[in-house]
Amino acid sequence: MDKPPVTVPPSGGALRQPRLPRWAPAGLALLSAGVGVGAGLAFGLASRIQWGLIAAIVYVVATYALTTAVEGRRQARDRLATSLIWVSFLVALLPLVSLIWETVARGTEVLDMYFLTHSMRGVITLQPGGGIYHAIIGTVEQVGIATLIAAPIGLLTAIYLVEYGRGRLATAVTFFVDVMTGIPSIVAGLFVLSFWIIILDFGYSGFAGAMALAILMMPIVVRSTEEMLKLVPNELREASLALGVPKWRTILKVVLPTAIGGITTGVMLAVARIAGETAPILLLVFGAQSINNNPFEGAQSSLPYYVYEQWANGNEASYDRAWAAALVLIAFVMILNLVARGIARWKAPKTGR
Repeated sequence: MDKPPVTVPPSGGALRQPRLPRWAPAGLALLSAGVGVGAGLAFGLASRIQWGLIAAIVYVVATYALTTAVEGRRQARDRLATSLIWVSFLVALLPLVSLIWETVARGTEVLDMYFLTHSMRGVITLQPGGGIYHAIIGTVEQVGIATLIAAPIGLLTAIYLVEYGRGRLATAVTFFVDVMTGIPSIVAGLFVLSFWIIILDFGYSGFAGAMALAILMMPIVVRSTEEMLKLVPNELREASLALGVPKWRTILKVVLPTAIGGITTGVMLAVARIAGETAPILLLVFGAQSINNNPFEGAQSSLPYYVYEQWANGNEASYDRAWAAALVLIAFVMILNLVARGIARWKAPKTGR
């Protein structure tokens, strides 16, 4: 069988594969955007999303065709995969950007200091006015109580599973933690409603909602803490035990300080997870128009409940208040996530150069 001819350059050096210029992806992106806008205007497409989809398809096809012609099919496949990844990323990012844009645009219409420092007491829902101060107090108290309940229980459970857990009991605990991780939030609310309010005959309160939030928070704390404890090197435990330090003291003085950054981050993320829960709050706190600083007695409001309540009123003034409360809730969750990331970076081990 004849071998394919080998082309040798006149200078004797290696062959250089022709490549697209560096500005080619940006140029193709601009060209595709122009084609998308032109097609949208020509065919009368009202949705900007349709324009974007046309531009994305044109960009992927044009990139593959041009790369095949210049660099060959192998490099074209690589660029095709890269283009599809970027297009998928932008498509996935579009709903998030749209949601944030809409919330900021609608929420800033009534969001001011008056809105943050007043309640809805005596405010007619059809008219502008009122605020979310009572809902902010309810959210802070309910989330705070839930954290005080769930964080210690989750931490101790994770310590047991990692440091002591053996046999059937540990297997059963792990199984139920996995089950609790996947239960719907409305189920937690129904459980507290049936046990705390119907059977024990306690009234609606912020504490009842906090117990349901704690049920949702505990498996998250257990899982995150368990993973952080497993990352602690066993050599640290063995060195402490070799010096005659009891195991409980080793856990308290060696294991937990080493993993405290990751544990704190997990707790903060769990707090951010439950801050926006609505279903159990609807069942248990019952809602209130005025300020109630006592979470253990009487109905109370919260930010998720306030958003639902105002939107259900069905008028323009209530819609504005609902959007503003949603913006405050998003900001609250974002701050918690940023604090968690800051703690994780602050507590991360420093490596020398």
